[in-house]
Amino acid sequence: MSGARDDTTTAFGPILTVNGTRFRLWAPGADGIELELSSGTRLAMAPRGGGWFAVEAPVGPGTRYRFRLKDGTAFPDPASRAQAEDVHGFSVVTDPAAYRWRTDWRGRPWHEAVILEVHAGICGGFSGVAEKIPAWAALGITAVELMPIAAFPGARNWGYDGVLPFAPAAAYGTPDELKALIDTAHAHGVMMLLDVVYNHFGPDGNYLGLFAPDFFHPEQATPWGPAVAFDRPEVGRFFLENALMWIKEFRFDGLRLDAVHAILPPEALAALGRDIRARLPADRHVHLVLENEHNDAALLPRPFDAQWNDDIHHCLHVLLTGEREAYYGDFADAPSARLARCLSEGFAYQGEMAPNLGRARGTQSGHLPPTAFVSFVQNHDQIGNRAFGERLLALADPDSVRAALALVLLAPQIPMLFMGEEIGTRTPFLFFTDHAEGLADLVREGRRAEFARFSAFSDPARRATIPDPNAETTFTASIPAPPPDAEEWEAFVEDMIAARHAHVVPRLEGAVSLGAQAVSEHAVVARWRMGDGVVLTLAANFGAEPCPAELPAALTLIASSGAVDDFAIPPRATLAFLESEAE
Repeated sequence: MSGARDDTTTAFGPILTVNGTRFRLWAPGADGIELELSSGTRLAMAPRGGGWFAVEAPVGPGTRYRFRLKDGTAFPDPASRAQAEDVHGFSVVTDPAAYRWRTDWRGRPWHEAVILEVHAGICGGFSGVAEKIPAWAALGITAVELMPIAAFPGARNWGYDGVLPFAPAAAYGTPDELKALIDTAHAHGVMMLLDVVYNHFGPDGNYLGLFAPDFFHPEQATPWGPAVAFDRPEVGRFFLENALMWIKEFRFDGLRLDAVHAILPPEALAALGRDIRARLPADRHVHLVLENEHNDAALLPRPFDAQWNDDIHHCLHVLLTGEREAYYGDFADAPSARLARCLSEGFAYQGEMAPNLGRARGTQSGHLPPTAFVSFVQNHDQIGNRAFGERLLALADPDSVRAALALVLLAPQIPMLFMGEEIGTRTPFLFFTDHAEGLADLVREGRRAEFARFSAFSDPARRATIPDPNAETTFTASIPAPPPDAEEWEAFVEDMIAARHAHVVPRLEGAVSLGAQAVSEHAVVARWRMGDGVVLTLAANFGAEPCPAELPAALTLIASSGAVDDFAIPPRATLAFLESEAE
């Protein structure tokens, strides 16, 4: 059959053969496994050693199948490439070569990235995202990052409750519709990045413990349950094959690995990154990005290209809103000074004690290039993990938000926007799920209990007003609506991105920091020597009054979020200048 996966390099999932399909399952905790087809046919799977079972059947793409234990428990293939319906139902055999690609794409260098993070379901599924690609490309976006799409229970989810990492969620579309989206993006010069979750599985639909308890370390707890046993070869291979499937079969241009601080032991993460890199096509640009609460600079910029920099977000959020509770308290003492450190060195915390955490956080990062950090004013976490999902425009002065956006879009770090931010939407982004009864109640009450420690939610009646994650209205309320000033916001974002592409991106390779200073309680000035020797200066003031500042002479203004003053940084504004160092 056409499109057979390489049986010598792929251990997990069905393999098309000349005679049909070979099914395999790693089930070291089972004393017998059956393959069950939707037709009712059952075939005993032969043990192959090391906990593996296999059988070949004369069936092809489109066949629905699942596995059964001796006690009768039926479950989908943990390496299912597609689900007929929900994560509890039949898996579907797919032909990885069935889709006919229209583009011959090799990607773009990392320093050209201007990222837009999006939720596929909010956008109308894979086809809905594809329809929006031309407009995003015209705006200057060069990379679209999808929140996790691995199959999850129900029709709505952020994606972090996924349980079948190889199967695109049926609620968003078919595998070929996902490939068509990526094809469309590439035709418009846009990279496609994917958020993947390798640190845990969701609470509903994860059957691995029934037949492969060795997949977990029950003695090692994480916020989501027992730690995934990355140090076991089969487990490491499972996730390596998953990463390579997204990159090679689906042609994603990179992956963002969620919450890697929960991947244990830590050495396994670096090994996974190296193994992915060793198997990447030599003729493509492929990018690997981390979310890592521990701020471990040793992983950057290889084997991973960059890390989401929560520190710079927290500094900006405190400056714009004055909020000081929870982790914002670690940045409230000197937010402009901490912002200056982020701009010049990457992490704000580089081994110092973080009071909210009650421990030291981070490692030294000043030696890393600016492009090792992804900066943002908002993302899905920082909006959606608020009780009412408020976007920054509901919390801060619009001019201050523009100043923060300009700073992020013009600084040498890699910028990222969150869907709707480009049009200045005020629509909230709420936490939503579609769990079955029972679990839905636990999630709703558990989420409300999380906010009890915040002063605004000390009253149980107030906590009861937090939207129910399982209600469909919570999902629909999160679809970005254009505000009356959408065109104005979009024009501003387009101008800032255009200035970046014209003046910053061509000079990014080889850029180094020349330092940054807090010039007031609310203002910073940062400078970089770019790769061509030209100096980029950013001056940002989030206060309500002008901030006197000594800026170098003979500067060329390349962008501004507000009025220009020769002797001060205007209130609630960011200015960007270029200068020749010889001047």
